[in-house]
Amino acid sequence: MIVFLGPPGAGKGTQAQRLAEQLALPRVVTGEIFRNAVARGDAIGKKVKPYLDDGKLVPDDLTCSLVVDRLGQPDCRGGAILDGFPRTVSQARWLDRDLKARGNAVNRVIHLVVSDDDVLGRLTGRLTCSICQASYHREALPPRTFGICDRCGGELVQRSDDTDRAVQTRLRVYRAQTEPLLAYYREAGVLVDVDGAQPADAVFARILETLRQRETRNAASVN
Repeated sequence: MIVFLGPPGAGKGTQAQRLAEQLALPRVVTGEIFRNAVARGDAIGKKVKPYLDDGKLVPDDLTCSLVVDRLGQPDCRGGAILDGFPRTVSQARWLDRDLKARGNAVNRVIHLVVSDDDVLGRLTGRLTCSICQASYHREALPPRTFGICDRCGGELVQRSDDTDRAVQTRLRVYRAQTEPLLAYYREAGVLVDVDGAQPADAVFARILETLRQRETRNAASVN
């Protein structure tokens, strides 16, 4: 299992998707799991929605129940790319226990380092397709026709958790609750820092380099 960590807007989704395609592994995205639950309008979705709207973390019990269901599906048996989970040390411990029971483990944690100013600029300008969830940016990646998705023609909207107020809240929550994960995974020897402010291709090249380096070290230790 490979975990992506970093503040909101660090590019975790973009890089996780590229790596999932490169390694032919499923990408497990808690944000999408949450939004799908909200869209269904079921009991869990109704519980999740207020947290998303306010830019707050969904409680561990709700998050874990949704993620454990996803990791139990057949396509995750050979591993997965985790994007947006875990976000707290308690979630990380739960994940370790669950993976151990499945004969698996977190092999690498990619920490994308991005400043708060960059995060604000990226997220408050982001637009998301209401149908296919494709992401755009008003300045950095505008659609061909403003307000219309290039891929499917759906309406582009600003997510409720991408407003200035919500982003500021998300950053405060990240610093307080998610950053302790860095120490947790660094102590475990699986964390690597990657400069997320670089161009996307440079970030991805660095991620692949770190994974190759780990494979080389593992092979050397076996020999």
